[in-house]
Amino acid sequence: MPFALIGFFVGLIGLNYATSAIPGWHNTNSHVMQWNLNRTVGWNNAGDSTLPFSIDSLLGKIFKGDATLWTVAEYLLLVIICMIFARSAAMSFNRYLDRSFDAKNPRTAIREIPTGVIKANNALIVTILSSLVFIACTFFINRRCFYLSPVALLIVLGYSYTKRFTPFCHLILGLGLSLAPIGAYLAVTGHFALLPILFSLTVIFWVSGFDIIYALQDVEFDRSQQLYSIPAWLGKTKALRISEFLHLLSTATIITAGWYGHFSWLYWIGVTIFVGMLIYQHSIVKPNDLKKVNLAFMTVNGIASVVFAIFVIADLFINS
Repeated sequence: MPFALIGFFVGLIGLNYATSAIPGWHNTNSHVMQWNLNRTVGWNNAGDSTLPFSIDSLLGKIFKGDATLWTVAEYLLLVIICMIFARSAAMSFNRYLDRSFDAKNPRTAIREIPTGVIKANNALIVTILSSLVFIACTFFINRRCFYLSPVALLIVLGYSYTKRFTPFCHLILGLGLSLAPIGAYLAVTGHFALLPILFSLTVIFWVSGFDIIYALQDVEFDRSQQLYSIPAWLGKTKALRISEFLHLLSTATIITAGWYGHFSWLYWIGVTIFVGMLIYQHSIVKPNDLKKVNLAFMTVNGIASVVFAIFVIADLFINS
């Protein structure tokens, strides 16, 4: 969710294309002026290709004069709902698909389906309903988001199968979560761009790295059930080295995003905290000591993403 908000506000503010169509924001960019001139003289389609947004996107509505701050709030709410229901679909489907393995694993035997708190078919119904709500919300965002929504669902739902055939399942999980910043950016602009892609790469490497740490807990079980993971494949020590390498790549992409996006000092404070959290989680998890895996997986990563998002969004607002 934090990186989705980054993608949303990078699209809305970071482009520096918001004009007086939204009270308090002013811009005299030549592309915008040309587009408004074309619209005034009746050339409604002329010059659209020079703009970094599609006409049916949020920015398109802003520049057509069809948007207010309430419109921005509506789009932000739609993006948040999409994130919530995509995550709900993915998690409920994972619980449904892995229910037999969860029942055998002492660590996961207390989950809702193995204990009978939730019936397996109900989890599947939640998956279907959440997927439908997700697709419905994208319909009200713009055409590109709507057309790409099945692809997004294919990735986030397909992840649950990957432990059955590849140790690189962690990267698929990272890919699924990395759709958040680029998806939110598409909601605002209707176009792809390098900056949100850099944030998506940050998420891929970050999530893949901490998922490897989380999988350290199940090495013996995964091997006994012929399930795939990097720790089960290479062992705990080598898996931690790969996790460190992925987090190094995450650091590289987040620094590249800051340089490419011309962010100011607030962004770099956020980067410092984010990278510091990555270093900290590797300092508390050792191959022979996994007692703090949940602290690294849940608490540290949760704090890192939220704090980083706060600094990035603050930087965008202050320096827009």
